Amino acid sequence: MTVPEYLPLDENEDWPTHGEYEYTAYYHSRRQVHEFSEQLSPSFDYIVIGAGPIGAALAFKLSTDHPDHQILIVEKSWDEPDRIVGELMQPAGCQALELLGLGRVFSGIGAVPVHGYYIAYGGKQLYVPYPLNPNGKPFRGVSFHHGRLVMNLRAACKSRSNITCLEASVVDLIRDSGVSAIRGVRVGAARDNKEIKEVTARRITFVCDGISSQFRKVLNPEPVALISHFCGLVLEHEPVSTADHFTGPAGAIPASLRADPCTQKENPLPMPHNGHVLLDGLGPVLLYQMSERETRVLADIPGPTLPSDGSQLRALVRESLSRAAPKQMYPALHSRLMDAVD
Repeated sequence: MTVPEYLPLDENEDWPTHGEYEYTAYYHSRRQVHEFSEQLSPSFDYIVIGAGPIGAALAFKLSTDHPDHQILIVEKSWDEPDRIVGELMQPAGCQALELLGLGRVFSGIGAVPVHGYYIAYGGKQLYVPYPLNPNGKPFRGVSFHHGRLVMNLRAACKSRSNITCLEASVVDLIRDSGVSAIRGVRVGAARDNKEIKEVTARRITFVCDGISSQFRKVLNPEPVALISHFCGLVLEHEPVSTADHFTGPAGAIPASLRADPCTQKENPLPMPHNGHVLLDGLGPVLLYQMSERETRVLADIPGPTLPSDGSQLRALVRESLSRAAPKQMYPALHSRLMDAVD
């Protein structure tokens, strides 16, 4: 994978979004991914269900901490996922990845450093920077493409000789009685479950298959009540040319008015390299950069279901974005959002 490098103007060379990632060669590789039809060991020391951010990071850490143990990680598809969540990691998450030996996982994917949050409500703005670390420098988060981060984490797993990466579906847990007696998994092919294989874990089975997990009800049988939905879109723009508006409370209000609506190529965010929370929409509107050239917009639409009619949904999203970023306060951003929805 090749991502154009736009060096953040406010960063030094040792920031982890710079430089090469040591597992880049494994990003697209499928040589380490085993198909369901291949011969599979009937037993492993650890089994990890799901190769998302948690599952992949967990499998890698188990592998490095226990090089003499064998780990199986099962994922339905090892292709790059396309999701609109989990794209801004807070400083604590970045520190956790560092402790897991994955501190450079943001390299090579066009990730952007994040300094804090710009919050707007009722015509007022507030800038909340991340606090200082023990060395007196601000903590920093990172924003990125979700799928690219997942693929970098999976690349780390593929690099480990004691991790078996399996493309398959986990159809059931093998257990004697109750939740505490899980002995392994039953797996089927990723696209059909005509044939089932049993694989046992000599130590622990970890279930990390995400929000749509079919095994969640084992721990909590109560149904999940949906109260809203995120609707997402992407704004494309040029990298910023100055770092003056990245940080500092004094930059928040002037930055919100800095761009002319006709300047369609400029980054329209009030404070680039920060998360944005606009609270005057139908629900919260979140904005953050996925790269120097792309900004994710998430509009929270209240209600247990979304309109089935596309025009009705578009009208709701448009109303929410227009309220959250009114033209008189955010001329450039308002113009870009309306163009994107229309």
